[in-house]
Amino acid sequence: MEFYTSQRNSYSTALTSLKKQYNTISTLRLAIAVIAIALGYYGLKQGNFNTYIVPILGCVAVFVYLMKKHADVANKKLRAATLVAINKDEITHLERKGNNFDNGAEYIDFKHSYSYDLDIFGQNSLFQHINRTETYKGKEKLANMLLATLPIDSILQNQEAVKELADKPEWRQEVQALGRMKKDSNTTYSKLMEWCSGTTGAINKISYLFAVIAPLALAGCFITYMITGESSFFNGCIYIFIFNLFMVGGKAKLFKNEISNTTETDEILHQYSLIIAQIEQTEFQSEKLNALKQKLSSEGKPAGQLIKKLATLFGQMDSISNVFAALLFNGFFQYHIHVFRGLQNWKKQHSSAIPVWLDVIAEFEALNSLANLYYNNKDYTFPKLNTNETIIFKELAHPLLNPATRVGNDVIFQPQFTILTGSNMSGKSTFLRSLGVNMVLAGIGAPVCAKEATVHPLPVLVSMRLSDSLSDSESYFFAEIKRLKQIMDALHEKRSFVLLDEILRGTNSDDKRTGTIAVVKKMIAGQAIGAIATHDVEVCNITAEHPEQLINRCFEANIANNNLYFDYKLRDGICKNKSATFLMEKMGVI
Repeated sequence: MEFYTSQRNSYSTALTSLKKQYNTISTLRLAIAVIAIALGYYGLKQGNFNTYIVPILGCVAVFVYLMKKHADVANKKLRAATLVAINKDEITHLERKGNNFDNGAEYIDFKHSYSYDLDIFGQNSLFQHINRTETYKGKEKLANMLLATLPIDSILQNQEAVKELADKPEWRQEVQALGRMKKDSNTTYSKLMEWCSGTTGAINKISYLFAVIAPLALAGCFITYMITGESSFFNGCIYIFIFNLFMVGGKAKLFKNEISNTTETDEILHQYSLIIAQIEQTEFQSEKLNALKQKLSSEGKPAGQLIKKLATLFGQMDSISNVFAALLFNGFFQYHIHVFRGLQNWKKQHSSAIPVWLDVIAEFEALNSLANLYYNNKDYTFPKLNTNETIIFKELAHPLLNPATRVGNDVIFQPQFTILTGSNMSGKSTFLRSLGVNMVLAGIGAPVCAKEATVHPLPVLVSMRLSDSLSDSESYFFAEIKRLKQIMDALHEKRSFVLLDEILRGTNSDDKRTGTIAVVKKMIAGQAIGAIATHDVEVCNITAEHPEQLINRCFEANIANNNLYFDYKLRDGICKNKSATFLMEKMGVI
C-alpha cells in the first residue's frame, strides 16, 4: 500500500506541474501566431514585406518548436494521469472498496471443466482480482492461462519469472501505463492481423521510376528558373507538378485499400513499440523472460525500432486523407508512392513477426499480472512441485477473501479422496473453491493463498454451480449428469483433481445417496484426488470399506450460550452438530 500511495502522490504532483506547462505553451503558441500574423499584415500594409520576412520566419520556427514541445508535454501529462489512475485503482482494490479492473466476463464458459464453477471470470472473479493486462492479447493470454494446467517445467519457469517481475513494480506499472494510454481492442488487433496476412496491388517499376525522376526534374526546373528567370522553366514546374498529382491520383484507390481498415493503427503500433522498447532495454535473469526477449527481432533488427517505423509509415499513409497536405506533398514528391512502397517492403520483410511480437507483449502482461498478485500478497507462497500425487496445503484460504478475517486450513491429499460434511454456512463450499482456485494458480506458476504448499499439478475438474440451459431445453439435473459424465471421461484419460459439491440435488434422498456413493466409488476407481461435499452423513460410512483411499473431514457448527458460531476450521471425522434444527427452534419455526 505504501508504494502505491507514494506513486500516486508523486505522479499527482508531476501531473499538476505538467498541466501548467501545457497551458503555458498553449498560450505562447497563440501569442506567436498572433505576432506572425500581425507582422505579415503590417508588412503588406506598408508595402515593405521583405523587411518582415526574417522575423516572420523566426516566429514560424518558434511556433513549430512549441508545437513539438506541446505534443511532448501532452504525452507526459497523459502518462502521469494514467499512472495516477493505476495507483488509485490498486489502492481501492487493496482497501477492498471496489475493483476497477476488467473482469473478463466474455470468457465465461458454462461448459468448461471448472471456470464457471470456480468463478474464474466475471464480476468479483479470480481474473478480475489478478488482471493487470491492458492489451487485447494480454487479456486473452491471461484468460487462457487460467483455463489449463501447464507442464511442470513450464510452471517452474513461470514461478521464476513471476518472482523476478514482482521485484520490478515501477517497471510493471510503466508497461501497464503504456498499454492503457492508447487502448487496443479485438477489432484493432484483428485488422492489423488482416493487414499482415493480406495482399494488395503493387506499384510497377516504371511508375516508381517516374516517382523518382519527376520530382528531381521539378527541382531542376525550379533551380534553373531561379537562376535564369526564364518563365518556360517555371511553366515546366507547373506541368511536372500536375503530372505528379496525376501519377499519384491514379493509385489513390490502391492507397485507400491499403489503409481502409487500419484507422489509428499508427497510434496503437506506436504504443506497442514503446512497450517492446521497455522489454528490450531491461536486463532479466529468469530463463522465461530472456527467452521471450530473444523473440523481439526480425532479420537482426530490434522489434521496437521496426514497429516504430511501421507506425510512422501508417501515419504517413493516413495523411492522404488531408487534402491540402496530399496535394502539396504529392505534387512535389509523389509522396504517397514512396510511402506505399516503404510500407509494402516492410510487410514483405517483417509482417510475419508481428503476431510473435504481440504474443511476447501479451505473455509479459500476463506474467506481470501474476507478479502483481505476489507483490500485493507477500504472505502467499510458491508451491513445491512433485509427481507422486501428493498435495499439501498449510493455512489454505481463498484469495478473494479479506486477509484480515479469512480463516486458513491445513489439508493433505496423499493421495486420498475426501468426503466433506458440514451444515450450510459452515464453510464447505468456500473450502472447495479455495482448493480449486489454488490448484489453478499452482498449475500456471502463480503464488497460492497458503503459508506452505506442496502440489502435484493435475487437471482440475469441478461440479459445483451448474445452471439451467434454457436455450438447450436442458434442466439443472440433466446438466449436472452431463458434467459428471464429462468428469468420468476425463478421469479415464488422466488422473485429475476433482471437486464435487452436493451432487444430484434434483432427485429424492434415497436415489441421491445411492448415486453419490456410486460416484465416490467411481472417483477412487479412477484414482481421483479431491473432495466431495455432502449433507448425507450415511455416505461417509463407505470410508470404512476404503480406508486407504477415502477420508472423512468436516466443518462443525458450534453452539454455545444459545448461539450458533462457525469457526470455519477443517476437522477430521463426520459432522455431528445439527445447526438447521437449532436455528429453526431458536427462530420459532418449529
